[in-house]
Amino acid sequence: MNQLQSMRVFVKVADLGSFVGAAGALDLSTAVVTRHVADLEARLGTRLLNRTTRRLSLTESGTTYLERVRHILDDLEGVEQMVVARNHEPVGTLRIVAPVVFGLHSLAPAVQSYAARYPDVVPDVTLADRQVDLVEEGFDVGIMVARHMRTASIVTRRLTTGYMTVCATPAYLAQHGTPTRPVHLLKHPCLSRPAEHGGEERVFTGPEGEVRVRPVNAIAANNTEMLRQFALLGMGVAILPSYLIGRDLASGRLVPLLGDYRLPQIEITIAYPSRQHLPAKVRTFIDHLVAHFQQAEEPARDTRIVAVANSVADALAEAGDLAVAAAQRGVTRRAPRTSRARTVASPQVG
Repeated sequence: MNQLQSMRVFVKVADLGSFVGAAGALDLSTAVVTRHVADLEARLGTRLLNRTTRRLSLTESGTTYLERVRHILDDLEGVEQMVVARNHEPVGTLRIVAPVVFGLHSLAPAVQSYAARYPDVVPDVTLADRQVDLVEEGFDVGIMVARHMRTASIVTRRLTTGYMTVCATPAYLAQHGTPTRPVHLLKHPCLSRPAEHGGEERVFTGPEGEVRVRPVNAIAANNTEMLRQFALLGMGVAILPSYLIGRDLASGRLVPLLGDYRLPQIEITIAYPSRQHLPAKVRTFIDHLVAHFQQAEEPARDTRIVAVANSVADALAEAGDLAVAAAQRGVTRRAPRTSRARTVASPQVG
């Protein structure tokens, strides 16, 4: 029989001084209660209770055993309550693993706000650009690039989408010219990850459909933050993720290129080992992280809309300037006549 259950039964019998009373309190039959005590005595090789027709009393061994068993059961109950509390209240160390650049540029604010909200949780963050086994390495959650997923036993949830952006500094473009089509990249030194970290061939989607080019790397690095530094130094045209260069684009330190073309998106996911019995620290961190990046996507989406609108406005303005110039050239060749004014309205973003 179950030894812990037998201990519990013995304590109840000793407290109530009755097999019948213990059976009623534990919702067991008297025969089962009697058997539990008999099994304990057989295991220990000693009598724990003196039985008479009128009463039960503890033997000397029974008194010693009862005292120690109470401590064991109290400790066990305390451990169980602690485990239950940890599963329902966010507490303890939360082991997180994430790619280096994404962790440095995008994860830190989310971890900071989570730690402020749940002070009893201690985030333990590991940054690694390698394949990670969450279960084998003991991580609670991992931030991963979807295309690098290899393990079927983990659960994943979409976190955000990364956009690869072709960019360069204004000074570089002023000196070397601005590429407007993917094929133009072949005339520029490219700053990109080496082949084993994503391949040299780039697949763009644009007005003419799918376009494949193989830019020539001026410098290759296995860390995109290093490539960002090279780009900011004006060493060439870089292809970098949006979460890395968002502030550079907003400040004008880097200029986005090939606005009519798109590279494949990168789905960033949060992964964790199991849906069952998920500790509160893991469950709350996942929900917090998803909400954080959903909020971050809203202004980013608005920024992209404004950028597209500005590009359209610039194109229309340029077309208007060309029309005016053509009209002026016509005036010098022909006799003046009544002109017709044409107004080009810039699109508005509500």
